[in-house]
Amino acid sequence: MDLFSFPPLSATLDAAYALLMGMASLLHPVTGAASAAVAVVILTLLVRTMLIPAGIAQARAEQTRARLAPRLQALQRRYTHDRERLQRETMKLYADERASPFAGCAPVLLQIPVVGVIYALFLHTSVEGHPNGLLAEQLAGVPLGTSVIGLAGTGSWSWTAAAVFGVLILLIAAVAEVSRRMLRPSAAAPSMPGGEGMLRLVGVLHYGTAVAAVFVPLAAGIYLLVTATWTLVQRIVLRRRFPVGPVTG
Repeated sequence: MDLFSFPPLSATLDAAYALLMGMASLLHPVTGAASAAVAVVILTLLVRTMLIPAGIAQARAEQTRARLAPRLQALQRRYTHDRERLQRETMKLYADERASPFAGCAPVLLQIPVVGVIYALFLHTSVEGHPNGLLAEQLAGVPLGTSVIGLAGTGSWSWTAAAVFGVLILLIAAVAEVSRRMLRPSAAAPSMPGGEGMLRLVGVLHYGTAVAAVFVPLAAGIYLLVTATWTLVQRIVLRRRFPVGPVTG
């Protein structure tokens, strides 16, 4: 069942569609055929700006977890065979520090409906009973509703499409590599259990966005690129404001 078939969600999606296409119309005299793609970039920046408070809350929660990690590990060693006592002592530690082990969950949950509406806008071929005109708009002659998998499945590749998607995916991968290098926690950091094995897994996960860009429409790929870049810059800024420990280059 499509959640966006329910009237409130459908109306929300239609409002987001009207906003995006309205921006594209305003931009058209300046950006021409790329106006819809530019509107996607602007909408993404607006959404990420709205979510800055959630990012700050997550950074604070991450800093708290890093600060308490050595004491939590000590409790785990002390009460290895007494899970009930470990839970009580853990909750007492958080209470004494006036913190919550779930502090980072609320910001993530708040982002889900916003991001869900944006992705639905890129994936639905119709909105509130009318065609999703965004997906027919183009960037460098490539419709925003096409995807790498879709083009491969229909055999309708062109050099232009290959170039557009190639550049997009390479840029996303480049941002992922910068994120991996600049934000990689030290293996000795107490907040990173599992040592080097966990660090390697985290490094691989950075490239998940580049993999996703192969499967989603071009419009969603643009959103992923802008979001990944914004997230990188935001995390660098917030990591300096709320340091969590050693970071290797």
